[in-house]
Amino acid sequence: MTAPGSTAGNSAASRDKAFVLHPYTNLHAHETQGPMIIERGEGIHVFDDGGKDYIEGMASLWCVSLGWGEERLVQAATKQMRQLSTYHIFGHKSHEPGIDLAEKLIGLAPVPMSKVFFANSGSEANDTAIKLIWYYNNALGRPEKKKILSRQRAYHGVTVATASLTGLPNNHRDFDLPIARIIHGDCPHHYRNGLEGESEEAFATRLAEQLEALILAEGPDTIAAMFAEPIMGAGGVVVPPATYFAKIQAVLKKYDILLVADEVICGFGRTGNFWGSQTVGMQPDILTCAKQLSSGYLPISAVMVSDAIYRACVEESRKIGTFGHGYTYSAHPVAAAVALETLNIYEERDIVGHVRSVAPAFQSRLKALADHPLVGEARGIGLIGALELVADKATKTPFDPPGRAGALVNGLAQDNGLIVRAMGDSIALCPPLVISEAEIHQTFDRLTKALDAAVPVLRG
Repeated sequence: MTAPGSTAGNSAASRDKAFVLHPYTNLHAHETQGPMIIERGEGIHVFDDGGKDYIEGMASLWCVSLGWGEERLVQAATKQMRQLSTYHIFGHKSHEPGIDLAEKLIGLAPVPMSKVFFANSGSEANDTAIKLIWYYNNALGRPEKKKILSRQRAYHGVTVATASLTGLPNNHRDFDLPIARIIHGDCPHHYRNGLEGESEEAFATRLAEQLEALILAEGPDTIAAMFAEPIMGAGGVVVPPATYFAKIQAVLKKYDILLVADEVICGFGRTGNFWGSQTVGMQPDILTCAKQLSSGYLPISAVMVSDAIYRACVEESRKIGTFGHGYTYSAHPVAAAVALETLNIYEERDIVGHVRSVAPAFQSRLKALADHPLVGEARGIGLIGALELVADKATKTPFDPPGRAGALVNGLAQDNGLIVRAMGDSIALCPPLVISEAEIHQTFDRLTKALDAAVPVLRG
């Protein structure tokens, strides 16, 4: 029996169009265009079903830090599959992979943390953090202190609650989001939001003042926490202005508002430190992480909480009789074993040191493209960056319609054997952390060809 809407033929592409509902895809266009089928990966490259190779310049959505084909991770999964293929940690039960991973993460935390809760994705981790924040304030007898601060262009996930935190319009449109008690403050993008002649430091001061004004307008006793990525990822790789986190954290502390560091993209060496929080000077009460925790090999995420938050959870669970939250696959033993081996590899191979050694070449090639006729700003840190495409460099005027230039360059890069990600008219790069300096130059050579090929189309 053929499914409704299926396409004749037995190819993977035709069966994909017949049966798969794709995330973050123009579904109408997909019915005609169909998928690019990726068959295998090796190092920083992936290969399609025609044998063409691509430099995976996004590390498969910000996560494959160790590249494809890391045999130690395969072996870790295989060994754990044979020993204990699956089990849960509900009701006082546990297993060594989950225990070992929690202990390891607490030892690596950028600030003192007490406990680790495991989930399966960044969205689930941030959703858990929201629930913990509400639980915490109920434990403290503050039932009104429940509003959560986020920022325009932030990305914190796609569950009902975390998509509400996400400050991107297309994650809200026609999903009936955001939900109540989620508030979006200003985006710390100096290039777009700074005033004429305003320094980064002055911009940061103004943002802190605007944050305080927002808190006072809402009522400090109603605001529980603020979520922030050290470097904003899916919102366009926005690097915060100098002194930004020092100034906003002073405001949060003044009004007893928790800070959640969303390290889903920035954690595990991406910015040149083990945590993005260390790079930008964040001191969070809660830290969420995922993606590079397992080099993307298996789904797993983690939420680290301070002792004050943990103690409140203990008290509430004593009153209620249980801590009524968790996932079947929390601390899944195979995923935990792979994550633990990933962390071991980071240490043994000094992946952070490697990032620091090759990041200057990455950032040099990235920043040099600021001179390209299509590029308004080149921004980044460590091994993450973005190019913002503009119609007029002097006035920063964007292309019309929005997104056309980004989609064009994205497609041309793919034609040249490079996978990047267009976020509107910003082109993001986030390669595997194991990339070599020679491979960095290959990456930017291919990207430059794509940009050059776009000029006559966009200017013509």
